[in-house]
Amino acid sequence: MKAFSILSTLVLAGVAAAQTPAGFTPVVEQKLEVTFGTKSVTPGLALTRSETSRQPTIGLSIPANGTYVWMLIDLDASTNFANPAQGQRTTYLHTVIRDFKADGTASVGGVSTLRSTASGPVAWFAPMPPAETPAHPHRYTNLLWDQPANWQIPTAASQMLQSQKVGFDVPKFITAAGLGAPIAANYFNVTG
Repeated sequence: MKAFSILSTLVLAGVAAAQTPAGFTPVVEQKLEVTFGTKSVTPGLALTRSETSRQPTIGLSIPANGTYVWMLIDLDASTNFANPAQGQRTTYLHTVIRDFKADGTASVGGVSTLRSTASGPVAWFAPMPPAETPAHPHRYTNLLWDQPANWQIPTAASQMLQSQKVGFDVPKFITAAGLGAPIAANYFNVTG
């Protein structure tokens, strides 16, 4: 009984530490700091379309000495744009921006702000979930990877970014792009 209790505690601690939504793979435990204007995102925070209309500021509370790739995906897009309630829920790729680096500023909490002068390979595309009856919140998930030195996006990964936005397969992209596991994540909800 004691072993079961310890195992249950460890499982619950692992779930509580996840910065990605339940059931999402890969699970990421390090929090990516995401801020829209003055609103700091805690995992699962409900935001409006207008609050998320501009690209957020991102940062890390761990040493940020490298170069990073940031992605935003919607885990709850519909395969039927005309009538979302009639479609299947799938992942939709919103944004992938490379070349993020610490800008040398840190907030009071020790968060290093990351900035990029790049606008792609997939430019910022704000959350725009459609109005649905009943209302359906969309989980927008932010992922951050260490960007390999001299990284050039392989052809297969580039093709995925341009032509496979609906039903986007994150694990397949990680492999095709030559990236490791994401180092930080966060997610927020937006309802149309």
